[in-house]
Amino acid sequence: ISMTTTNSTKARKQRKARADAPLHRKRRMVAAHLDSALMREYNVRSLTVRKGDTVKVLRGGEGVKGVESKVAKVDLKDCKIIIENITVAKADGTQKQRTVDPSDVVITKLDLSDPWRKEKLDGLKGARSQ
Repeated sequence: ISMTTTNSTKARKQRKARADAPLHRKRRMVAAHLDSALMREYNVRSLTVRKGDTVKVLRGGEGVKGVESKVAKVDLKDCKIIIENITVAKADGTQKQRTVDPSDVVITKLDLSDPWRKEKLDGLKGARSQ
């Protein structure tokens, strides 16, 4: 099942479908790969990024790549995440938080303060693929 509602192969229609998707579908688009240790532990390759998760940026411009910090905010409207301590200078010299695409990061530590998320991940831990 496709995350978008279109069956078109045209890039323009794919972009439009992603942009116009409802928030419950966009939430699944804000997913990132897990660190190899977490991947082995939970037997899953990627999870949706949440506020409080610790991520490491793998791709990005100057001052972005290699940064490992907590997720400050998840922007579902733009399908981007905002990470603490990653800023960009504006024209007037002030600093503004920079958005990062979730595909450019890897989750290194999960925020397990939510009991539902912890329960879901514990269920994945027990399920081994055949």
